Amino acid sequence: MYDYDLFVIGVGSGGVRAARMSAQYGARVATAEDRYMGGTCVNVGCVPKKLFVYASHFHEEYDQAEGFGWGEASPEFDWPTLLRNKNAEIERLNDVYRGLLDGAGVTHYDGRARIVDEHHVAINDTTVSTDKILIATGGWPVVPEFPGNENVITSNEAFFLEELPRRALVIGGGYIAVEFAGIFAGLGVESHLSYRGPLFLRHFDDDVRTFVHEELLKKDINIHFESVVSAITKAGDGTLDIEFTDGSRLETDLVLVTTGRKPNVHDIGLENVAVDCRENGAIIVDEEFRTSVPNIFALGDVTDRVQLTPVAIAEAMAFSSTQFKGVRKLMDYDGIATAVFCQPNIGTVGLTEAQALLDYSIKIYKTTFKPLSNVIAGRTEATFMKMIVDEETRKVLGCHLVGPNSAELIQLAAVAIKMGARKEDFDKTCAVHPTAAEELVTLN
Repeated sequence: MYDYDLFVIGVGSGGVRAARMSAQYGARVATAEDRYMGGTCVNVGCVPKKLFVYASHFHEEYDQAEGFGWGEASPEFDWPTLLRNKNAEIERLNDVYRGLLDGAGVTHYDGRARIVDEHHVAINDTTVSTDKILIATGGWPVVPEFPGNENVITSNEAFFLEELPRRALVIGGGYIAVEFAGIFAGLGVESHLSYRGPLFLRHFDDDVRTFVHEELLKKDINIHFESVVSAITKAGDGTLDIEFTDGSRLETDLVLVTTGRKPNVHDIGLENVAVDCRENGAIIVDEEFRTSVPNIFALGDVTDRVQLTPVAIAEAMAFSSTQFKGVRKLMDYDGIATAVFCQPNIGTVGLTEAQALLDYSIKIYKTTFKPLSNVIAGRTEATFMKMIVDEETRKVLGCHLVGPNSAELIQLAAVAIKMGARKEDFDKTCAVHPTAAEELVTLN
């Protein structure tokens, strides 16, 4: 009756996984993408960002080495080398994603897909029919309106700069902002961060936010809170003159805006079907990712639920199992761990203190210490750990880490917390010494 059982619009992490798994369950599947294989995460998100974080941290490794007897080292950083090697890795991953679709027997169309009606999708000059449509088009950076905003870049462009600027201003207070402020500073750029509120990372635990602020200041990042850009003027030599609403000014060579992302629903044909969306464009779905049109589904960032790559992948697995394996599987959004690759890293899972206080009587366990590697190196960077416990049941409600390898540590803590571990379960676990991780089982 139809050319395909499923047509997936967008081949990011969620779209590719949904296409692959649905095909493995016997569905005839097609996909379409007009930008790049692998979506935001692979091309302009998690992967290149982590590579940049690695690169920006090496100068601290050199500084540390002297205290361990390796002598003084002052290497020079070469931006084109990093860019070239990053691009090569992304191209490799693009090929891997295409290979995954080919290997699963998925038909792929290069081009922008637009929904024609409930059962037809047009790609360039080709129109195909399909039983089900899955929208997995992700998100897109938002640039605020102010005079001169044409002179800014977003994270999309930041990964492809031909030259590293001498000075940079990052506008925003989310995880992308603090990550890029650290990346620029670590690569030798005079780094500024401007945020409209009193303290960045507003969805994180307050102790984490305060601690990260103190640590970033140690890294010569210039942080401007209660700061709003009102206009940007570009001089003939390319210098950008930034004017703030309080009348202050700043000269810089690059402005990166990280003030949020919106669901990427522009020009995909939603106007041709009665799919309900929220005011910001997010597609409204039920627990099975079904939209207001029974045979059209959506998952990942385009639904603006939890904007994380592993979440989109898990949603895709649940969707494919329910629709094509015949095994109903629902997504569990509780206890999702996440990391921020600022320097030092943040790892967090569960409730913040403010969230926990709404429903529980709680006890807080926390510590701040200097990692052993920093003692001999003479570095001031510290590590912070916090555990939030329900006083009645002793169940661990949240765990928040700031320090080297926090992203790795929080994954293991998340397993225990997801299983319902109590504080005493952590306490009776023997420590691995000497590590930073042992603090998790010795908090008191």
